[in-house]
Amino acid sequence: MYNRKQNVIKMAHQLFVEKGFQATSIQDILDYSGISKGTFYNYFSSKNELLIGIYKTIYKTLEKERNDLLLGQDPANIEIFIKQLELQMISNRKNKLITLYEEVLASNDADLKQFIQHLRLKSLRWYFSRFIDLFGEDKKPFLLDCAIMFQGLLQHNLQYNRITHESGEKISHVVRFSVTRLVKMVEEISESGNQLHDPALLEKWLPGCNKHNNDFKNQLLHLSGALRKAITKNLHGEVEQEKNLELLDFIQEELLHTSKPRKFLIECALVTLKGSSVWKKENQELEKLIENYFKELDEIETN
Repeated sequence: MYNRKQNVIKMAHQLFVEKGFQATSIQDILDYSGISKGTFYNYFSSKNELLIGIYKTIYKTLEKERNDLLLGQDPANIEIFIKQLELQMISNRKNKLITLYEEVLASNDADLKQFIQHLRLKSLRWYFSRFIDLFGEDKKPFLLDCAIMFQGLLQHNLQYNRITHESGEKISHVVRFSVTRLVKMVEEISESGNQLHDPALLEKWLPGCNKHNNDFKNQLLHLSGALRKAITKNLHGEVEQEKNLELLDFIQEELLHTSKPRKFLIECALVTLKGSSVWKKENQELEKLIENYFKELDEIETN
């Protein structure tokens, strides 16, 4: 089921890029991916949910790859940040996300627009978090303003560079140019002492954003990756393999992409994953990480 669902996402993504989201019907998706209507609705409640699934799949991969670049590195190293940005821009171009993004914004679908806005805010939160790594806690009061301006700066630099270089945008040059401007901007704004947006607004815009610090994300992605490899390597039955991978995806989705992770459901998924002794070590480490996570949440709510 897991692989078949991912295949539908992949096929639909190709159709949306080639024909456009609005012009692609559910029947087109059924014909192109070779599934029945019943199977489609077993995976997705609507075409909108399928598009959201495409974005989530792409950003989940991007998030892991960005975090992989940080493993064993100094978070304050600006060269690592530049590599992360290049990775992100290349992913956007490869997956034609800007084209899909523009079509969604031009539509009248409130739910899709809300989802895109949520993605933009998550991107803003990531910039803000990385800026704290790069520039220090003392500049934190001014870094949300810098993140907002940098988001627009990078977007427009890439947009106009794409017009100029029709044969292919020089992503590396644009990213480095924009980051150089960012460094000067942070210095100037922090020295001026002027603040337009209080960083506390992030909690209002994205409730629960402070819970997901980089350390927790890195550890979760690392342990999930190790467990995923163990499942793929040791489970040869497709049904059982897909079942366990779906459980692992559910746990990761709840912890990283929901404002209020459902503890009981996560614990149930962990119990099911415990069923094999082959990945006992990886499972125990993941279980301990999640247990500590919920303890910290309980302490925060108590205080």
